[in-house]
Amino acid sequence: MADELNIRFEPFGPSPAQLAEAQRNLLQHPQVTRYLGDTRHQVLSFSLQDSDLKSPEPRVPDRFRMVVYDYTNNRTIVVHSDSGAPQQIEVAEFGSHELPVREEFEAAVRFLAQHAEFGPLLRGENVRTYRPMPPLVTVELPDGRVERIVAVGINGAGPRHRIIGVNLNRNNVVLEVPDAPSPSDLRCGPPADDNCGPGGSAQRATVTISQGGTVLWNFQVVRPFASSGTNGSGVELQHVRYRGKQVLYRAHVPILNIQYLNPTGGCGPTYRDWQHEENCFQATGSDPLPGFRLCSTPAKTIFDSGSDAGNFRGVAVYQDGAEVVLVSELAAGWYRYISIWRFHVDGTIRPRFAFAAIDNPCTCKIHHHHVYWRFDFDIETAANNLVEEFNDPILVGNSHWHKKVYEIRRSRDAAHKRKWKVSNTVTGSAYELIPGPNDGNADAYGVGDLWVLRYHPSEIDDGQGFTTVPTLSMAHLDNFKSPAELVENQDVVLWYAGHFLHDEAHPGPPHIIGPDLKPAKW
Repeated sequence: MADELNIRFEPFGPSPAQLAEAQRNLLQHPQVTRYLGDTRHQVLSFSLQDSDLKSPEPRVPDRFRMVVYDYTNNRTIVVHSDSGAPQQIEVAEFGSHELPVREEFEAAVRFLAQHAEFGPLLRGENVRTYRPMPPLVTVELPDGRVERIVAVGINGAGPRHRIIGVNLNRNNVVLEVPDAPSPSDLRCGPPADDNCGPGGSAQRATVTISQGGTVLWNFQVVRPFASSGTNGSGVELQHVRYRGKQVLYRAHVPILNIQYLNPTGGCGPTYRDWQHEENCFQATGSDPLPGFRLCSTPAKTIFDSGSDAGNFRGVAVYQDGAEVVLVSELAAGWYRYISIWRFHVDGTIRPRFAFAAIDNPCTCKIHHHHVYWRFDFDIETAANNLVEEFNDPILVGNSHWHKKVYEIRRSRDAAHKRKWKVSNTVTGSAYELIPGPNDGNADAYGVGDLWVLRYHPSEIDDGQGFTTVPTLSMAHLDNFKSPAELVENQDVVLWYAGHFLHDEAHPGPPHIIGPDLKPAKW
């Protein structure tokens, strides 16, 4: 058939076996064993790190980062190593805590199952455990350190959700966290059911999409658990090319936060969420690489099916008419986020982010989701890129389009049909960024709708980890903006924010937002 698309996967970077060996070697390195020795510890993450230097062609990352929590000494150990020089490593100790991993939550649940009070409770009919928000309970010690206390939510044990803190350092129950009663008139989501097993350890792949022997799309895709940024960034794309010419150097969602409009009962007031934890969803097909599934039918996430159950975690890929869709389901406590990229044969890219949740005591309350995409446009080249803004009626001079010369923050403006264009001033190739109809407008907490910035390797995100403090959890992208920083004929980055009001009592439009990236001249 003329419209039939061919989707091909190829491994990119070290294989899962090579990554496993590299992790074992780091754990056995004398500098690491000096810290860990015979301690009880847990590897929280092991990932590849991209170079700060841009390259015109895809380059395999050659640096590893491993994070280990040491329960015996209540500390976090972070290890960096270059694959080309495995004996030269950097080891640092921190008293702060990274987010708990699934293995820790499961260990906390097993401990509660043997507990005199909570064991019988967990064996009750229709009682389920889930990962709540926040995922860690903060109890400060006299010396300023905080012990690692994993929060476990219990649902179905009465009229209230119960949240229990389990201290994995000491293997004891620390406290029951006060929580709001479960709403009696609204259901906040389906029961938690994230039991599909591990998703394979392949971190990256090259995807090629062709039609009738012509290569349309070629790019690298990074799974959420290996994505860049302080909190991960969902399904991440790198070196995106359409018909042989580069469109994007990198595209991802490094910042995601929530604000409750009327915070009560321990809900909110705000959360800076994470985008690296993969959740189960339904995907049928074959796995060309562990954790990458080529589907014979469209994958179904909790957003599509209303169920938290599934048979796969990772990145699913399928054809939907003239588009190829990449999708992964993410978890952040009781929240479920859907990271989606749609590639059309005509060159259009549709980034999408959808919102759902499992049954919990909070998300029936009105709250705003704010999603911040980072589009590192390299239209053919990193240099010689120009950003222009369209307005109708005209705002400046006698043209609908006017260029942006210096770094700036801009608002969406439907009344002026506002959109933006990034072009290569030498070749004329260009892509437009067109706001989605449901992408909302920034409020004081959401900060802005679009930032035009000059590329700097240190500005992958604003550096803020998970927090519930409003002034910290909001996006600090204005810190990158300088009215003296030239963006005309430079290497430019557009940050685009979507804002969604989540109100279960008045559902409104579908819980999905995102812009369109369309070729204007290619």
